[in-house]
Amino acid sequence: MTETLKIRLVYIVSALFIVLNTFLIIHEYYWATLIPIGIMILFLYMFSLDKLLFLIVFCTPLAINFRDFDVGIGISLPTEPLLFGILLLFIIKITNKNIFTKKFLRHPITISIFIYLAWILITSITSEMPLVSIKFFLSKLWFIIPFYFLGVLLFKKESNIRLFDWLYIIPLLGVITFTIINHASFGFEEEAGHWVMDPFYNDHTAYGATLALFIPIFIGFIFTKQYSKSFRVISFIVFAVLILAIILSFCRAAWVSLLASLAVFIVIYLKIKFRWLFLASFVIIGLFVIFQNEIIDKLEKNKQDSSANYVEHIRSIANISSDASNLERINRWQSAIRMFNERPFWGWGPGTYQFIYAPFQRSKEKTIISTNAGDKGNSHSEYIGPLAESGVFGMLTFLAIVITVIITGIKVYKEAEKNEIKILSLTVLLGLISYFVHGIMNNFLDTDKASIPFWGFIAMIVAMDIFQKKKTKNTEQQITDNP
Repeated sequence: MTETLKIRLVYIVSALFIVLNTFLIIHEYYWATLIPIGIMILFLYMFSLDKLLFLIVFCTPLAINFRDFDVGIGISLPTEPLLFGILLLFIIKITNKNIFTKKFLRHPITISIFIYLAWILITSITSEMPLVSIKFFLSKLWFIIPFYFLGVLLFKKESNIRLFDWLYIIPLLGVITFTIINHASFGFEEEAGHWVMDPFYNDHTAYGATLALFIPIFIGFIFTKQYSKSFRVISFIVFAVLILAIILSFCRAAWVSLLASLAVFIVIYLKIKFRWLFLASFVIIGLFVIFQNEIIDKLEKNKQDSSANYVEHIRSIANISSDASNLERINRWQSAIRMFNERPFWGWGPGTYQFIYAPFQRSKEKTIISTNAGDKGNSHSEYIGPLAESGVFGMLTFLAIVITVIITGIKVYKEAEKNEIKILSLTVLLGLISYFVHGIMNNFLDTDKASIPFWGFIAMIVAMDIFQKKKTKNTEQQITDNP
């Protein structure tokens, strides 16, 4: 086909589309305006999957969740349909050829994730609500396969790690601006701070968890001397905005998680030996056991509820006597433990907690925000939730991922030859540490907002471990490949 004919064909097709689209709009069929977007996405599926992954990252902070509690089905648009398409394409590709190296498949984190997914599948079969559990399993696949399995291939290029962070943070800055303006109209009240980020985030805890994930990353950007001065200045501005946003979020769990990340940083930076940490932990646990009655009595005397005063709000973290949020979290945990006691091995089925926990509540533990409908959050823990839904192995398989990620992250930091990789691996790990700690008090890995950066960050650590830690000619060649 000659160049002239190609140009004419483009003009003809464009003219036909304009005529067709005009006709449909006149008759109020507005869906035709989406055809070019659909064609573009189809093109990305066929020829440029890496760009589609980046498009999904960019859309994630702006995605809106639609949910029907009556049938227990929810979907985040536009991200989850796009992720499901990648999952199908991945299945087709993997049946034709092996796209992964043995080093990746045998990596401790990869093995941990395989076991984690396998146990979710097994307990989905034994589930009290198999359809809910299978949907939960599929949702895990469409988060983990694109952003862990394909993510490792994507992050062979070191620059793609930074690109991922910026593509998520730029629209998140838009959400932060929307949230702060909305919050200002309510005088920055503490209560309004729980929902002013709606419809982009369902509440301040999910919003705070995401902010905490990225704050260490931008601290790292600021202190990486290999980057240009303008890059570091812009990173500092973004960091300042993230700090302001997390303060105004009034999310106590996010504040605690950042303090935990800081503590881990101090331990790693000062090269404190593991045996001293183990000894300190043993002493702290021992003191708690010895003085548990006095400690609980002291906590029960704390009557400070959530407040717009930051000092009072911090004090309310330890209020287990009157703070509704804390008491409801304990109520959900107690319900989950009772569910576990009844089915300790198989659990009730992945994703079923919210539909089953109501009868396991006790009237004396219920709060003013308790519900039997399962429409106000889940088990409020990434660890206790799997314990109820998938039994003891459900919790252990997730803990295995946490432990292998921490060990690998520290190893990459210590062995990295480039200062840039050393800082990047440390800050990615600290971001994940913030979520590991936040996960004690909340659970968001069933949502795209948290899952995409969470599994993406884990993929970054594995990619740095395999490809970036030590530069070789072979590695340089591998980096040129696309997922």
